[in-house]
Amino acid sequence: MTAPLTPAPLTPDPFTPELIRPDARARVIFLCDHASNHIPPEYQGLGLDPAVLGRHVAWDIGAAEVTRRLAGAFAAPAVLTTVSRLVLDVNRFLDDPASMPGRSDGIEVPGNRRAGPAEHRDRAARIFHPYHTAVDRRITALVAAGLHPAVVSVHSCTDRMDGQHRPWHVGVLHARNDRLATPLLRHLRASPGLVVGDNQPYSLKTMRGYTTDIHAERRGLPYVALEIRQDLITTTEGAAVMAGLIAAALSAAIAGLD
Repeated sequence: MTAPLTPAPLTPDPFTPELIRPDARARVIFLCDHASNHIPPEYQGLGLDPAVLGRHVAWDIGAAEVTRRLAGAFAAPAVLTTVSRLVLDVNRFLDDPASMPGRSDGIEVPGNRRAGPAEHRDRAARIFHPYHTAVDRRITALVAAGLHPAVVSVHSCTDRMDGQHRPWHVGVLHARNDRLATPLLRHLRASPGLVVGDNQPYSLKTMRGYTTDIHAERRGLPYVALEIRQDLITTTEGAAVMAGLIAAALSAAIAGLD
């Protein structure tokens, strides 16, 4: 019997990011921008059918479980969100309309369509800034300790989009800095049967991803964003398998950065 995945556990304040080993000293830090599908009560479900919260538009299914397992494998710090991306997407620049989407993959989000600039600023103050402040503090502490960590942002994606099948089991995303991406691609592709995409199904060379851009690319730190296919990590067993494959490849890739 397989065990179903559950959303990231809520912190005492539902807007406070989940921190794992915040003071750990490691050569890598893990981030999960879309770990939870939770919508705090004050947003009245954004006017959505509750069934929508189980879909990929609300969170990156399985990503939190993989993130926690990777952080455990490396005894490393991790920062995870605790609020649905539909309330505010922390991986979007605040001037991006997708930051507070009125529509996501064909689904209308009434609570966002009714919200104005003041509401957007309030959500940013409660969700966006605390998350990225937590990330910045962890990375700054590691850099100050002379570790210059690899930044690994963990996401998941659907196996089909716009009617097209996505063959990649995991995608390795990067922009200009490919110091970690190149060796990670090589080591992942050495895993039998694993289909690995280079900037697939999305490319950080053409899309604006806030987390890796601000916290890694602009700091000159090695980094990747991972897109793991959701159908492979919808159970704890599946997440454990993928986390194990990624951990082995990532360990070899990071060791080669010396």
